[in-house]
Amino acid sequence: MLHRAIRAAGMAILVTSGPDGLMASHIPMLLDPDAGEFGTLYGHVARANPQARATGQALAIFQGPDAYVTPSWYPSKQVDGKVVPTWNYVAVHAMGVLETFDDPARLLDIVTRLTERFEGAREKPWAVSDAPEDYVAGMLKGITGFVLPIAKLEGKWKMSQNRVPGDRAGVVAGLTADGRDDIAGLIAR
Repeated sequence: MLHRAIRAAGMAILVTSGPDGLMASHIPMLLDPDAGEFGTLYGHVARANPQARATGQALAIFQGPDAYVTPSWYPSKQVDGKVVPTWNYVAVHAMGVLETFDDPARLLDIVTRLTERFEGAREKPWAVSDAPEDYVAGMLKGITGFVLPIAKLEGKWKMSQNRVPGDRAGVVAGLTADGRDDIAGLIAR
């Protein structure tokens, strides 16, 4: 379930700590579920990004669908008025020790795999090999790859599970009316 949420999100917020404090970058990542106990994440950052030199503990935050929930959707509001607004969401936190590398062959592998993942469903997918080889080699010099073996994996899932069935049905109806079938479907499960 957590790996499925990671794949659905695709992009994560990579958080590391450096001499100037916390750093965060929004980065598409690949998950290899079979590498390590909880899987391993792969990606790259621009060489100019301070995280290109980061090592040590890291946190990758994958955000799934989320939505505001108004108390007016709760039938229980009419009974006692004891309701407040909230937010429903899906998130996965993957933690581990970040390793960086500059090896061109490994970088090309990650860039190629990322491209295949996000281009694969297109009618005419673009491939790294579509660009001139010397151009790609030059672009690879501008990035640093990373590997994040996942040592700890946590899922955060708030889908009105703390509400009574009538209130949950009201949230599903409200979200559906707002065109948020993605969240409504998760609550209705």
